[in-house]
Amino acid sequence: MIEQTITITNRAGIHARPAAMIVQTANKYKSRIFLEKDSAKINAKSIMGIITLGAGFNSSIKIIAEGDDESEAVQAIAQLFENKFEEE
Repeated sequence: MIEQTITITNRAGIHARPAAMIVQTANKYKSRIFLEKDSAKINAKSIMGIITLGAGFNSSIKIIAEGDDESEAVQAIAQLFENKFEEE
């Protein structure tokens, strides 16, 4: 299992478009992938789960992956956050 904590730096936070990008990326991997904020842990392959996290600007989220390609999965999702979901 691999974990990485990231901070949301795009001003709009996680809304429908970034949530869709996370789901598309997560679905490329066989690993089980989760996002965790505060005490909520959701499946990163669920768009509704991601939206219900209510992750706004400057929120911290932990990316957790478990499986054969866990390292690549965490890296790919973290890259989306680092690129601010290509919004800025």
